[in-house]
Amino acid sequence: MDAFKVIPVESVSQALAGTDQKRRSPWYFDWRVLIPLLSLGIVLALHLALPADPGYRVKTLPYFSRFIMLLLGVFAVLGGLSVFYGRYRERLVYKTWFLGAAFLLLGVYDLITIKFNLIPSLYFPAPERIVEVFLKDWFFLLRCLVYSLRLLLGGFFLGALVGVLTGTLIGWSQRWNYWIMPVIRIIGPIPSTAWIPIALVVFTRATDASLFLIALGVWFPTTILTSSGILNVRKSYFEVSSTLGASTLRNIFSIALPGAAPNVFAGLFNGTSASFLTLMAAEMIGCKFGIGWYINWQRETLAYPNVYAALIVIAVTFSFLISLQFKIRNRVLGWQKGTIRW
Repeated sequence: MDAFKVIPVESVSQALAGTDQKRRSPWYFDWRVLIPLLSLGIVLALHLALPADPGYRVKTLPYFSRFIMLLLGVFAVLGGLSVFYGRYRERLVYKTWFLGAAFLLLGVYDLITIKFNLIPSLYFPAPERIVEVFLKDWFFLLRCLVYSLRLLLGGFFLGALVGVLTGTLIGWSQRWNYWIMPVIRIIGPIPSTAWIPIALVVFTRATDASLFLIALGVWFPTTILTSSGILNVRKSYFEVSSTLGASTLRNIFSIALPGAAPNVFAGLFNGTSASFLTLMAAEMIGCKFGIGWYINWQRETLAYPNVYAALIVIAVTFSFLISLQFKIRNRVLGWQKGTIRW
């Protein structure tokens, strides 16, 4: 009968709460912080133990092993800090499995390129050659990135401003909706990159054409989702506000736009993706500088390590901008977080 002894629910809850409190306490070591270190150790050991394939004709470099050692040091420090800071430890532990898998995939790519030579090294360079690009060409990459960000942010803010204005007009007024919506249905679905030949003819400078194309790519999703958000706001809110003497502008800025804010941010997120696609296409065709131009230039010279390095720069930059938008969204819409799930 002892084997079937009933344990009170309160005891289980207290045990779980005690474990959770222990993990949140300032001094606690969670073994999961070692997962990235274990993965990096495996990658480094295989890289140093296995020789390069005899058919691999490219000169081997020490940069990849040094890069892995640097990551080992970084995550060792982060793991040590996690022992003393509970909130930081939770964030690190949550990401450890993904980081460990990502590092192992990096090691697999190193094996199939330089160690086993299973894919063409011209088009799929070893990780060490990509790391070399960051070490030797970092300043030029940074200049190209700054030039691209200038175009991207200029076109993004222009498209976002016009998109919110247009979406507000067609979402609020039936008269504006009657005249503008047919134009949006005709022009909006056309990819902004399809307008490149016309933009290069209309605008005298490639920079102005790029700004227009990026703004066009941001304008359409922002307009559609802003108008949709305003149309979904309850009409009773406006009726009560008007009864209390609010003007049309007060209703728009105090009720319509705050109520449509989640849709507005969703449109801006979609517009960010469209702006990056447009930027890359515009720079590859018309501009004489920037990340897109850099990729096209290195591709023509068959310098594929530089191409992959530029793609990594784009991925990191895009991820940073999206994360920044999420932070702004969470701060601006903090009052809606209890009613709208994200």
